[in-house]
Amino acid sequence: MITLSAIKADVGGFVGHSAMHPDLEATAQEELERARQQGLLVDFHVTHCGDDLFLIMTHEHGENFEAVHRLAWDTFVKCTEVAKKLKLYGAGQDLLTDAFSGNIRGAGPGSAEMEIEERPSEPVIVFMGDKTSAGSFNLPLYKMFADPFTTPGLVIAESLHQGFSFEVQDVVEHKKITLNAPEEIYDLLIFLGAPSRYAVKRVFSRATGEIGACSSTDRLSLIAGRYVGKDDPVCLVRSQGNFPAVGEVLEPFSVPFIVEGWMRGSHHGPWMPVGLKDAHPTRFDGPPRVVALGFQLANGKLVGPRDMFDDPSYDHTRQKANEIADYLRWHGPFEPHRLPLDEMEYTTMPVIAKKLAKRWEPLD
Repeated sequence: MITLSAIKADVGGFVGHSAMHPDLEATAQEELERARQQGLLVDFHVTHCGDDLFLIMTHEHGENFEAVHRLAWDTFVKCTEVAKKLKLYGAGQDLLTDAFSGNIRGAGPGSAEMEIEERPSEPVIVFMGDKTSAGSFNLPLYKMFADPFTTPGLVIAESLHQGFSFEVQDVVEHKKITLNAPEEIYDLLIFLGAPSRYAVKRVFSRATGEIGACSSTDRLSLIAGRYVGKDDPVCLVRSQGNFPAVGEVLEPFSVPFIVEGWMRGSHHGPWMPVGLKDAHPTRFDGPPRVVALGFQLANGKLVGPRDMFDDPSYDHTRQKANEIADYLRWHGPFEPHRLPLDEMEYTTMPVIAKKLAKRWEPLD
């Protein structure tokens, strides 16, 4: 069995929140290479999306393995030290605890892991988001695994025809529920349509029970009790065979749908699919970006990556995203560009509400 672990954190932006300084990636590369030589990892790939550092690792220790999570934590700490020396912006901002306590969950960094038995061919897509929040993968995961207009394999491929089950997490009350597609899709959409509270954690094949996808659902503001940056989630998706084809997995991103995040994590904006060379958002700290790196797993080795959105067929999507960004920006501090007040409780809203509380008067 091979475990694929993707763990990410914002440990310092270059310049502002726009990009990743190469020295941080070089530091992470050194740490993970040392772990590979010592036998903890089978393979790894270090990359970024915007100002977030992503550690993609394979190993044989299963999910939530303490030494692997400690490796990620220690790597982020060392990268933070580099970021501080360079005076990068927000150095270590996703590290919300003083010390590692056995698991990365609840400490700030986001994680997605899946333990699998490699198939004869094992294509995996690693999606990485920036300037957006946990729950943003709800819509694309639904379209990949439950929408026959996106994934015709649900209709015409016997291996997909039984559908998929979705593990949905309530990130506020820390509960989960599993719902089956297609017969429970109306129930499923009640929750997936509210991504600020409910997020798809895992998707399973109902034909085989195999895991097909896993996303990070860590909400930084709920952990910290204040706004410290957007969650910038990661999502792992297996493809082909008993899962949607690579083209079906990528198809949901042909439309730049609206996600929450963008400037100060307090605005709605279009999620723009880009290649790595364009994963450095600057316009109003955005628009939000998503990168897709494709790998073939071969005995735990990460063969790749292929930069899946570095493709002119997404040019029209990026153009549409810019048009949507213009339209939303015209609203300035007004909804629907700015998030509703009940979703801004971790910004200055409580301070303002308290300051002005005595000035409210009853209606005549």
